[in-house]
Amino acid sequence: MIPYGRQSISAEDIAAVDAVLRSDFLTQGPAVPAFESVLASYCGARHAVAVNSATSALHMACLALDLGPGDLLWTSPNTFVASANCALYCGADVDFVDVDPRSYNLCPQRLAEKLERAKARGRLPKVVVAVHFSGQSCDMSAIGELSRRYGFAVIEDASHAIGARYGDAPVGNCGHSRMTVFSFHPVKIVTTAEGGLITTQDDALAQRLQRLRSHGITRDPAQMEDAPEGPWYYQQVELGYNYRMTDMQAALGSSQMTRLDAFIARRRALAARYDRLLADLPLVLPAQANGQESAWHLYVVQSTAVPRASLFERLRAAGIGVNVHYIPVHLQPHYRRLGFKPGDFPQAEAYYSRAVSLPMYAGLSDEQQDHVVTALRDALR
Repeated sequence: MIPYGRQSISAEDIAAVDAVLRSDFLTQGPAVPAFESVLASYCGARHAVAVNSATSALHMACLALDLGPGDLLWTSPNTFVASANCALYCGADVDFVDVDPRSYNLCPQRLAEKLERAKARGRLPKVVVAVHFSGQSCDMSAIGELSRRYGFAVIEDASHAIGARYGDAPVGNCGHSRMTVFSFHPVKIVTTAEGGLITTQDDALAQRLQRLRSHGITRDPAQMEDAPEGPWYYQQVELGYNYRMTDMQAALGSSQMTRLDAFIARRRALAARYDRLLADLPLVLPAQANGQESAWHLYVVQSTAVPRASLFERLRAAGIGVNVHYIPVHLQPHYRRLGFKPGDFPQAEAYYSRAVSLPMYAGLSDEQQDHVVTALRDALR
């Protein structure tokens, strides 16, 4: 079986983790700040805060913006459920903005129209989570302009997009957002086994994120409400969580980051090769917006000749581990119980009905990719 995604673990990665296991610190040691420094430098951000998952990162980002009961968060329906669940964790409400029919990212035009209607009703979002689906950035300039006009904060969900670029800047530099979230799950471009990270240019947000990931506790006298009683002293100044990343994970992440550019180059070569090899088939191939460089976490095709279920089953039977990204969040039972229904976001639903994710990972060989293409041709007959 050729999987749709797979981690790449080198001898150097193993040695980096082994070194931590032989050290004095398995957690709360020097490997985490070292990993944060690597990510901040790569993205051009002042701060990076590492945590145990991107889901935790999204939750913390919302908490840091004081999202709570009575507030509203909007995001894309074409995403994993965590992009919306983070609002519910905070007691806020959720709504969605339909996707652009070419990029399958949150559509700035639909967003502008929905904001105008929301303003008239007096119910604007406090936060918009812009999801960079498959590794391609949303149109952040347009979304950023709308955030300034309507007063909402933007969180970039870049779980798919480490190594991507928007214009002349790397995704994660937060040029049009308050924070950017990354994921390091094993199917992602860089892995820490499980893990996530938030970048920001905002000193105050970074300080609060660092506190929230560790129970809301500080040892910094400047953040305490009373003078410290001694060098052992700490205070819990707000309700936080145990969302810390371990040093083993961080060491793996730092090692992986030395190969990020090579991973991205290979993924882009594979995407270009798919484009050439699939050009004559009855498929809608992914499109890349001008001025953007996708990280190609996913390569998603849409079948126009064979029902998606049949295509999926034929490919799996041929040993091709295809997948589907994503079932629109508003169609999940939990969100239906909140009042959402089929037909609410037609572009996302139409995309989902045809979408199949083909194998895409740095270790995929040309020969394996040829096998995928041959199986796809046979399945479309």
